[in-house]
Amino acid sequence: MELRRYITRRLIQIILIFFVILTVLFLLFRLAPGDPVSRMIDPAMSPEDAENLISQLGLREPIWVQYLLYLKNFVTGDFGYSFHYGRPVITVIWDKLPNTVLLFTTSIILAAIVGIFLGKIAAWHKGKKLDLWMTIGALVTHTVFLPWLALIMIWVFSYKLGWFPITGIISEEIWLDPDSGIVAKVLDVAHHMVLPVATLFCIHFGSYLLIMRSSMLETLKEDYILTARAKGLKEKVIRDRHAAPNAALPVVTSVGLSLAFSINGGALTETVFTWPGIGRELVFAVSHNDYPLAQGSFLLIALVVLLANMIVDILYAYLDPRIRY
Repeated sequence: MELRRYITRRLIQIILIFFVILTVLFLLFRLAPGDPVSRMIDPAMSPEDAENLISQLGLREPIWVQYLLYLKNFVTGDFGYSFHYGRPVITVIWDKLPNTVLLFTTSIILAAIVGIFLGKIAAWHKGKKLDLWMTIGALVTHTVFLPWLALIMIWVFSYKLGWFPITGIISEEIWLDPDSGIVAKVLDVAHHMVLPVATLFCIHFGSYLLIMRSSMLETLKEDYILTARAKGLKEKVIRDRHAAPNAALPVVTSVGLSLAFSINGGALTETVFTWPGIGRELVFAVSHNDYPLAQGSFLLIALVVLLANMIVDILYAYLDPRIRY
């Protein structure tokens, strides 16, 4: 019952916060320096087309009327039409979203698995050379500049060695070939994913390793670990079955939030690798004044992050019986 009340309270909070975000986005796009009408209209448009678009967007109406129309459109799922694609914004977003989810979910889950495993090993060998080298490696990879690492990956493994494609998500010659089967297409996508996944893996696994190591060191001081040792349990059993599951709780939070924030596609990663996802689309929309598409992308990111925070808190209650709301 307490958990139900907590979920209800959090849902109410999410609704209120999201309403504030909706309002802030509306004001940012309309109160930015310059004339919003001229920013949203392509100079190449004919006067008739420009006037039709202005009327369609309601830009001639008072700002409070625009705001009410904006809220109404959001509630009905109408995010407008992308200026560039000439299609509904929601359609463009759903076309790009699977690519972002595939890339970032794969890389973050792999990074979490490796980070948790190496983190518990490092903590178990605290003060030894293995711990030192693991910690240094984690710090270096976690703090490296992502675009620089991505460009190095492309230069070495794509340009010099020619092992992987430089950009994109598919090879047209494979996907347009009617004789190509599903296995060949899946392998083609996986081949294109190697470099961006490796780059994101290097950036993320270090933070998971450091969090797991720190949490593991605190967990090893708990009384139940001393009790397990007093019972004569093997060290490997104590580490893997008693200490590690409890120490992994902070990593669960970090992974959940990383997955949520990755919905923006990591604009830098997707831009460098020309990966057709939400992040690259968001950069394109902002740089080309495609305000409906940019606004829809920002709203999607905000909603996913808010929901992810709540889901992580609920998972905590299930993973750790000591936590009560």
